[in-house]
Amino acid sequence: MEKVKATDNLETIAEEIRSCFSSKEIAREKALRLCRELIRISSNAIRAAHRQEKENAKELLDSGHKLISELNNILEGHNDLFYSGFVHDAQKEFAEASITLALINGEAVPEPGALRVGYAAYLNGLGEAVGELRRYLLDSLRRDDFSRCEELLVNMDDIYAVLVTMDFPDAMTYGLRRTTEVVRGILEKTRGELTLVLKQKELEQKLPRG
Repeated sequence: MEKVKATDNLETIAEEIRSCFSSKEIAREKALRLCRELIRISSNAIRAAHRQEKENAKELLDSGHKLISELNNILEGHNDLFYSGFVHDAQKEFAEASITLALINGEAVPEPGALRVGYAAYLNGLGEAVGELRRYLLDSLRRDDFSRCEELLVNMDDIYAVLVTMDFPDAMTYGLRRTTEVVRGILEKTRGELTLVLKQKELEQKLPRG
């Protein structure tokens, strides 16, 4: 009777592993391509929002929603890839663009489930949206449009109030603590600048004309 070697099943095991890695490699390459496209679309959507091209921004984000759906389908069964850095970054950029456009339009903040992004990506995107709101607010001041400046500042303050409560390890939140510190600095600087401009405007209105 032929003796069975202890390693006779090793090639079967190896083939199973190779098949798994091959499938994962294909999913990774597709995901990388989609993530790059999602970041590009998100960046263009923010740019369109600042140019007051709201319809264009919305169309770009609609394309982003489709990419997110495709990305999630590709990564189904590959949780290690789904929670990798490059996917997080793409989700974060999409969340930032979606939140920024909503607040610029005076709409409710979209929820993570509606955007189909992870919580950490959502929170970091929420924080980075504060920088875009500051930019929009300053552009409004340069246009002598004060109609929504205080509203936008309140939005920024509300975001910070939420982020500062997320006291969890950076490994879980992808460095949210640092994002929150940046938001605090942006908020304080913007509040000071807006207060100064509004006081100057008030003083100008009190000065006699002619």
